[in-house]
Amino acid sequence: MPSFVFESLLWWGLPLVGLPVLIHLINLMRHRRVEWAAMEFLLQSQKRHRKSVLFKQLLLLLLRMAAIAAVVMMLAQPLLRNKWGAIFGGARTHHVVLVDDSFSMSDHWADTSAFEQAKGVVTRLAASAERQDTPQVFTLIRFSRAGQIARGTQPDLLEAPIDAQFPETLEKVLGPLGPSQTAAGPVEALEAVDGLPAKGADEDRIVYLVSDFRAGDWREAASLRKSLERIAAAGSQVHLVNCVDTMHQNLAIAALKPAPGTRAAGVPLLVEVTVQNFGPEDARNVSVALQEDGHARTPVVVEEVPAGKSVTRRFPVMFATAGQHELAAQLESDAVTTDNRRTLVVDVPPAVEVLVIDGDARGSDAFFLTSALSPGGKIASGLSPVIESPRYLRDHPLDRFATIYLLNIDRLDSAEIAALEDFVRQGGGLGIFLGERSRAAFMNDSLYRGGEGLLPLPLAGPEELIVDRLEKAPDIEVGDHPIFAVFAGERNSFLGAVTINRYFAAEKNWLPEPDSSTRIIAQLRNKAPLAVEKQFGEGRVVAFLTKASPLETELGSWNNWARGNPSFVVAMLELQSYLSAPKNADPSRLVGTPLSIPVDTALFTPQVRFMMPRELGGATLTVDATTPVNPKKNEQLEDGEKVAPADTTERIAVLNETDSSGIYEARLVKLDGSEVTERFALNVAPEEGDLRKLDAQALAGELQGVRYEYYEAQDINYNPQQLAGFNLGESLLYLLIAVLLAEQVLAYVCSYHPQPLEARAK
Repeated sequence: MPSFVFESLLWWGLPLVGLPVLIHLINLMRHRRVEWAAMEFLLQSQKRHRKSVLFKQLLLLLLRMAAIAAVVMMLAQPLLRNKWGAIFGGARTHHVVLVDDSFSMSDHWADTSAFEQAKGVVTRLAASAERQDTPQVFTLIRFSRAGQIARGTQPDLLEAPIDAQFPETLEKVLGPLGPSQTAAGPVEALEAVDGLPAKGADEDRIVYLVSDFRAGDWREAASLRKSLERIAAAGSQVHLVNCVDTMHQNLAIAALKPAPGTRAAGVPLLVEVTVQNFGPEDARNVSVALQEDGHARTPVVVEEVPAGKSVTRRFPVMFATAGQHELAAQLESDAVTTDNRRTLVVDVPPAVEVLVIDGDARGSDAFFLTSALSPGGKIASGLSPVIESPRYLRDHPLDRFATIYLLNIDRLDSAEIAALEDFVRQGGGLGIFLGERSRAAFMNDSLYRGGEGLLPLPLAGPEELIVDRLEKAPDIEVGDHPIFAVFAGERNSFLGAVTINRYFAAEKNWLPEPDSSTRIIAQLRNKAPLAVEKQFGEGRVVAFLTKASPLETELGSWNNWARGNPSFVVAMLELQSYLSAPKNADPSRLVGTPLSIPVDTALFTPQVRFMMPRELGGATLTVDATTPVNPKKNEQLEDGEKVAPADTTERIAVLNETDSSGIYEARLVKLDGSEVTERFALNVAPEEGDLRKLDAQALAGELQGVRYEYYEAQDINYNPQQLAGFNLGESLLYLLIAVLLAEQVLAYVCSYHPQPLEARAK
């Protein structure tokens, strides 16, 4: 049995169907009986055709009643279920609503926002579903919680029956909700649909995706198209509801990080702040407010940020004490405020230790290098060089150092090479200077190893740089590289005064492979390589093919670079910054990412107390460190080897409640009762602030082949036709037209039409 959108109109209008009968009866009461002899002939004729006339008049009356009934039914908008099984009753409609609550949905304009539009859509949808006369159930899933459903977390609403109490239930759920600070996209939300109870044979399932359809999520999104196709192929309807009318202006702090350099107490450090313009218009005179350890600093002003571009500015900081320090950058309010703030925690040690391995017991190379890295006196570089012999590499842990330098090495044993490779592979930096003790055979066989080792290139042997009295070019030609960037554009660079007398030549015809990380970053005037770099694991290696020391050797002086030339000090400090950068890389911890803290239970109690960001009121949460660092114990592998047994004292405490940006603290208690505090900065994903969106036409191009309906939130008012059935209103309109035409034809046939006088005269 069909249902009606406006059922009250049906009951008020159906009595009007009897109006033609009433008019007919009234007309019968107006007739008067008049005796007329001439009518007797006509009465006899009428008796012969009585049945035919009555049938036509009855049919005409029924057509007029049907016309009125069609008008009433059309206004009441009857619905016919869109599944044949529902005609016989028992079918239910399951409304699965996926609501985008990523922080781009906080985009606001006038007196509303994208998320408020989404909540309005959900409310109107539920109100329309309530008017259905068949069972209706409702599931509500937020994007930010979709990934947790696979881990057992329940949706906000799961198959909740839509009854008289449902509006109140929905209000309690929707009322406190707001946009999250995550960049949760539609992929996990659509995957969560697959995790719901299977669609029954008597169920109509409609999946609503209520979002802002940002280009970053929906452009070239093959996985989304496949998910939607899979849902539609399973017999579910797909409705896409757009909650944003247009692209609004939005600026974001896209990055806040230390620039390459030495991080140590009392040493100046440059910090980079990047402002991204995600809006359609250029932004001018953008003020970035800064805070250092909670105290305001002079703001950074960016004169112009072009639309769709980013601009990076540097500002200096100097922390007088060692420890963890906090920095924050803040923009003025705009369409999306969540990405206007970014925080940073800088871990500042008292000094940075540098390991220097000199192959010559006299240590002349180490002297000049360490003098450049740590000149002493009033100049504080923050570096603390440690000079050792090669044996130190295998006898001591190396993770305390950010960089290691090999100077004039003649050989290393296999254990020393393995320790060095492991150090660089895990992000350490290695600087190599050759000299008179270096042997090409050892370097090639043990350090280069066909390109698999630490050395960036194969060596032929030491050569002399021939003096060309006709050529006045400098001996060193530097490329576009961070180590030498400070010398770029200098007309009277001190590099021009450097004389190179001797160097190690590369093997004949050697050139870096085009697809490798090896690169020549400086060369001599004869185009031979002087400095070559390569990536090794997570770390970096830079090899200088000459000595660090300018002193005389049995082969003579190799260069005069460190003999009073300021460029040597500058280049070595830049080399140190470049090599230490991977270990100084600040992990970009994003909102929603679990925070894992390793705990050595031999030193600390297993409970870790987490302090939430001050913006959340500084709430605390205690987590037990129960997860082993290596949960496998003596597991037999296919190749016969065994995994080392798990360290019984190493555990990990995991904080999963990281849905807000800011500074989190982890407080560990030592067995003696003292506390150790570590701070971590969690920030939003800046790309979520990109407000470029796809309109209906562009979205259709991306979702070719997918069956779906598209709606704008501000125009939408779901009715039962859109929810789960076919509205017969249009069909009734065509039926009404047909009935009226038939009524006119029959009325013409049943009425008396005298012939014209001309016809009667004939």
